[in-house]
Amino acid sequence: MPSPRAPLTEKDILLEFQQVGTIVRVNAIDPRTNTEVTIQGPASAGRAILSHNAINKLNYVLRNKG
Repeated sequence: MPSPRAPLTEKDILLEFQQVGTIVRVNAIDPRTNTEVTIQGPASAGRAILSHNAINKLNYVLRNKG
């Protein structure tokens, strides 16, 4: 069984931000596996919080991918 991969950081992934009114959609993509997740949140939350949440979701999906 392969050893678990270390969690990804902002340096390891592609982040795309799209503002739609007061909402920001964030796509986080792992270029190694081509896995993509999307989150959305209020624009007032700020880029750092939205990035952190998208990275956490991507790590969760990669960890549970089977």
